[in-house]
Amino acid sequence: MAVLTTQRHSGSQPFTVIMRAAIVGLTLATAAIHASLGGTLFLMNAIGYTALAIALVVPGPIGRIRWLTRWALIGFTAVTIGGWLMFGARFDLAYLDKGIEIALIALLLLESWIVDGGPLGAVRRVRRIAGSIAH
Repeated sequence: MAVLTTQRHSGSQPFTVIMRAAIVGLTLATAAIHASLGGTLFLMNAIGYTALAIALVVPGPIGRIRWLTRWALIGFTAVTIGGWLMFGARFDLAYLDKGIEIALIALLLLESWIVDGGPLGAVRRVRRIAGSIAH
């Protein structure tokens, strides 16, 4: 389990706490927008965003893999933006939501870089986990 919890910087430093609060706020904002649109696809998207926001702040076992939750949220958000680019309606609320989602990805990348060492830090963790499983 120690492999999962190694961090470059403390996640409780004031800057990271403020950044995480902003990330959770943006995540819940886009969840609310999707929930307000109606339909199963938008509702499922809202549930996904909400679940990932909760996973970002829950302590314990889930908190130990917060680095993975960040990357899951980056991927989820990128797929949401991609889906909108391919099929989405072009109206003011949609553009606002895409702005929120782009800001969300930017903050997640920044937090990942500060706390985990960025994408290379995530790759190193995956390799260490894979190595520990193989042995």
